[in-house]
Amino acid sequence: MPRVRTVFMSDIHLGTRACQAQRLLDFLREYPADQTYLIGDIIDFWAMRRSISWTAAQNTVVQKILRRARHGDRVVFIPGNHDEALRDYCGIAFGDIPIVEEAVHETADGRRFLLIHGDAFDQVTRHHRWLAVIGDIGYNALVRLNHGLSWVRRKLGIPGYWSLAGFAKRKVKTALNFIFDFEESALHHARARGLDGVICGHIHWAAIKEVGGMTYVNCGDWVDSCTAIVELNDGRLELVRWGARSLLPLALPDIQEEKAF
Repeated sequence: MPRVRTVFMSDIHLGTRACQAQRLLDFLREYPADQTYLIGDIIDFWAMRRSISWTAAQNTVVQKILRRARHGDRVVFIPGNHDEALRDYCGIAFGDIPIVEEAVHETADGRRFLLIHGDAFDQVTRHHRWLAVIGDIGYNALVRLNHGLSWVRRKLGIPGYWSLAGFAKRKVKTALNFIFDFEESALHHARARGLDGVICGHIHWAAIKEVGGMTYVNCGDWVDSCTAIVELNDGRLELVRWGARSLLPLALPDIQEEKAF
């Protein structure tokens, strides 16, 4: 795989059993990049208060990212709500990795994107933290159940990856409304700043879509879907779903009206 200009990742959730660190390592080996943006919830301090699961593969992920920075690649860390403790250190660089609250990235074709985790656009996380924590516990349980179902599917010889969490999001109307409200709020924020779009995370729902002349991009996660965004050398943005080991334009099945890349 040739070197790409930029890699955008969010919601890795290091420190949890759900983190798919080995898949992430495979992805990082295949996608060397001039710039790497870590857009929040990289380390899950919320979950680590309950219990810590730190594997050798997760340790290697940290080492590989640090190595990128040491070797001259630009690496930027934008904290999310699960690693919000690091927001106290915005403006400080740890090693060769600066921590910033948000950033503006200009693609090779001249488009300017707001880079922000996205919890600021989530009214539950902002105003009802206790409910967000309960939801996080439930989501993690759903992901663990999904891993068990995936094992059964492999044993039965059923091909392909099926996401229980993704199925729930597509079928539960309140989840879909939340996603659409989140996207609209994120784009409104970027539009008010005079930018061309937003690249975020937080909701674990990967997408690249154009809405009203703006571009909405969500990195997805490395807990359930194993997705990231890459910028090619000509400025095009592509969504990588690593489980499929291919570049895929993700859309919301049966409900997306906006044009997706």
